[in-house]
Amino acid sequence: MLVRGSNSKDTEDTTSSTEFADSAEPGAIYPLAVRDRSFMEELKDTSIHHTALRLAEDVKTMKLYGNLYKTVQKLSCSPEVDKDDMKQTLENAIKANGLETDIRNVIYHLIRNATKSDTRPTPASSDPLNYLRRAGIQWERRVRKSLNSMCSESKAQLHGQMRTASDREEILSKWDELSTYQIDLSNYRPVYAPKDLLDVLLSLKGPMKQDETDFLPKWEFSHISLTVKNLCQLRTHFSEVLRNDNNFGDWSVTCQKVLKKRHAPLCQQALKKGVTPPPLRGALWSYVLGSQVEQHHVEHWEALRQSVLTNESIVDKLVFKDVQLTATNDDRYFVFEDVLYQIMLCFSRDTEISQLIQVEFTNSAKAKQYEGPPCGFVPFHGICMLAAPFCYLYDNPVSLYYTFRAFYIRYCHRLTTINTHPQGIVSLCLLFEKLLQTHEPQLWSHFRELQIQPIRVVFKWLMRAFSGHLPPEQLLILWDLILGYDSLEILSLLAIIILSFRRESLMQVTSVENIEAILSDLSSVRVLPLIQLTLSRD
Repeated sequence: MLVRGSNSKDTEDTTSSTEFADSAEPGAIYPLAVRDRSFMEELKDTSIHHTALRLAEDVKTMKLYGNLYKTVQKLSCSPEVDKDDMKQTLENAIKANGLETDIRNVIYHLIRNATKSDTRPTPASSDPLNYLRRAGIQWERRVRKSLNSMCSESKAQLHGQMRTASDREEILSKWDELSTYQIDLSNYRPVYAPKDLLDVLLSLKGPMKQDETDFLPKWEFSHISLTVKNLCQLRTHFSEVLRNDNNFGDWSVTCQKVLKKRHAPLCQQALKKGVTPPPLRGALWSYVLGSQVEQHHVEHWEALRQSVLTNESIVDKLVFKDVQLTATNDDRYFVFEDVLYQIMLCFSRDTEISQLIQVEFTNSAKAKQYEGPPCGFVPFHGICMLAAPFCYLYDNPVSLYYTFRAFYIRYCHRLTTINTHPQGIVSLCLLFEKLLQTHEPQLWSHFRELQIQPIRVVFKWLMRAFSGHLPPEQLLILWDLILGYDSLEILSLLAIIILSFRRESLMQVTSVENIEAILSDLSSVRVLPLIQLTLSRD
């Protein structure tokens, strides 16, 4: 595509220059080229200038702007800055005091997080993905309607009500041991589970011409016109996984040097190898996600905590129910039960999350009937398992909360909504399907002969990003790669790899129950060697 665009442009430019040469004096083409180049440089400078102005305005709206501004003010009044050469000496002082790195990281995260909305002003009649956008809106309505119905049945208020004095005192006294906080959950159930979302995805019917229905294979996602990578493109994208030329000791020293630089892009680059030293992982993730705790973060956390202590909501019941059904019953995460209650109760009340996540909503009166929690989305069965792995990285619940929140906002929310994003759950399902059909045709045919939809046996892996399925040390390596390459596509790739390495066993069984039994235990999976082996094959 790049070549085609370049050629057509070159043809236009050549034609224009030839016509000019026929009518111009000899040697006139060179000045024209110089003027064109000068004009293009001027346009480039103007574009950079406008981008800088826009970023500067964005920074002013951020909570950290006040501290940045005060720090620069103090520097400008310090002996390091000469009033006769204010600009240069202030720049030098900013660099010398490490403030330049802080500003660079802020700009890096602003640009990185400025993701375009999935929606575009494309006429519905000409947009092949319009039905998918509608399905996302309908799914959102359905989930919120279910939550509102649960509120009506239990006579509870969605946005909460004041706790009684005794209840407030009890939850405050048990804040660090919320597993001992008594609450009746017998009448509460998860609003939805991965299976419910999968059933909706499998029911999606895109536009298909009548004469195509008899010739195209009946795949689950092949009719969806989303673009996904093939294995060759995935090899290119994840190529640095293969470059592990450092031994662990040397790489640990290198990562320590990277952390001293405090530069987010360098930290992201360090994660690409998939051999992150465990003691340094939490700090690296914080820089990559921009979740270092500042004073305003502490204040916001305390406000969320106070909201939990003073108000109760039906979502609180869903949080307790989810932790008890998942993390509490998991040998690897049950010890974090108390902190998970804290994190998820505050998470459900955080209105900043709904502001930071771009979700498709409608303005119709009908949609407004179904309100959601303050965080902007309805908790589902297993949501706390997306937070549980962070308990291995941070002792401080505030640091844990903000890194988990940043990870959820950037990645996980796309795994629980129907969207057109290239790394959303629909795209990951399509990628899985195409990789399986292309590179494991025997296994694909086996599933089809048994009339088993392959996505059903791996969907729970994808939707929870393998949390609760892989051992924690292997899961954290997988999430290193997600952060390092800023890509969720590694989830579909790993799902294919696991099926491929268990092909012989899968080919010998004929029921979905036996298939799930073969895939139920992933304790022997070693993420990095399997991915390296797959990507290095011809």
